[in-house]
Amino acid sequence: MAKLSTDELLDAFKDLTLIELSEFVKKFEETFDVTAAAPVAAAAPAAAGPAAEAPEEKDEFNVVLDAAGDKKIQVIKVVRELVSGLGLKEAKDLVESAPKPILEGVAKDAADAAKAKLEEAGAKVSLS
Repeated sequence: MAKLSTDELLDAFKDLTLIELSEFVKKFEETFDVTAAAPVAAAAPAAAGPAAEAPEEKDEFNVVLDAAGDKKIQVIKVVRELVSGLGLKEAKDLVESAPKPILEGVAKDAADAAKAKLEEAGAKVSLS
């Protein structure tokens, strides 16, 4: 079998319908035990209808403080920054009662940013 270049493959894909391309992606995923990138998976079901359903991606996350770590004061400061209207005592109580959710039902990018800030302060954090 002749090896196709990237441009030749793209030309071949241009000739496929969205349903055919969706079927190709499914076979590719099964064959190589991988998952396609989100833009490909999200575009196919919208055009193909119910025949090609993709699993729903989680769009709301909870940021859970698992442990304060060695730098509890820095973690308390970050918690007060992340949770509006939280006083020093409330933030301290929240940090000391870990594991405890800090933010609930936030977008992926906000959850990642909060997790990064907390981990930078020395806390152990998980997303759920």
